[in-house]
Order: sequence, then C-alpha cells, then structure tokens
Amino acid sequence: MPGFTTLVVDDLEEFRHFISLMLQETTQCRVIGEASDGLDAVGQAAELQPDLILLDLGLPTLNGMEAARPIKKLSPNSKILFVSQNSAPEIARAALRQGRHGYLLKSDATEPLWLKPFSKASSLSVAISEHP
Repeated sequence: MPGFTTLVVDDLEEFRHFISLMLQETTQCRVIGEASDGLDAVGQAAELQPDLILLDLGLPTLNGMEAARPIKKLSPNSKILFVSQNSAPEIARAALRQGRHGYLLKSDATEPLWLKPFSKASSLSVAISEHP
C-alpha cells in the first residue's frame, strides 16, 4: 500500500479520531494504530514500527517526552511529531532537543497547512508549528 504508516497517540478520543480521519482523507498516511496513554504508545510503537508517530505530550501513565525515549529505542526508524496544547517555547525546545522531529500545537492541527509535508508518499518531512 502506498504512503507511510502512522500511529496517533492522544488521551482525548475525539481529537485522536479527528486527526486519524484528517490524515487518511488528505494525505498518503495510513493510520495503523491509536493509543490513549504513554505506556500503550510504547507497546504499539514496538509492535507496529510506524513511519510516523503523532505523540501528545500530556498523556497519562507516561507523558509524551517520557514515552518518546523507549519508543526511539524500540522503533528507531519512526519519526516522532509531538502534539500539544502547550504553546510555551521552552516546552517545544525541550521536545525538539530530545532529537524528535517536530512540534505541533493542537490549535494548529485543524489547519490543513501542517498536512502538506505528508501529502506525498515519497517524502516524510517534518512539520513544526510556527508559534514555538
């Protein structure tokens, strides 16, 4: 199947389903899993080995930054795009310093512009919110 695989991780079920639907309808992404907490995200990332992981920072069990460490070891080829409602620049910088691939504000997730890097199957680019 063309495109690349995606794991969507967010504790808010409505947001998770919205993002999954948006990705599948407007990009070459194929959503292969959804998780609602950090521990489940680690397990699914290890099992599914997705190309892209949209990872909320404010998760129960393990927050997004805590979950990203074992995910990177268990699924080293996955690119991680942090998603958060926190617009504080220091949070975005801390997330990116971890060597992850991007930071997207949830308020920007409804805008189609962030999806543009994911619209071509041949390239999995980084999408970063302008605000942080």
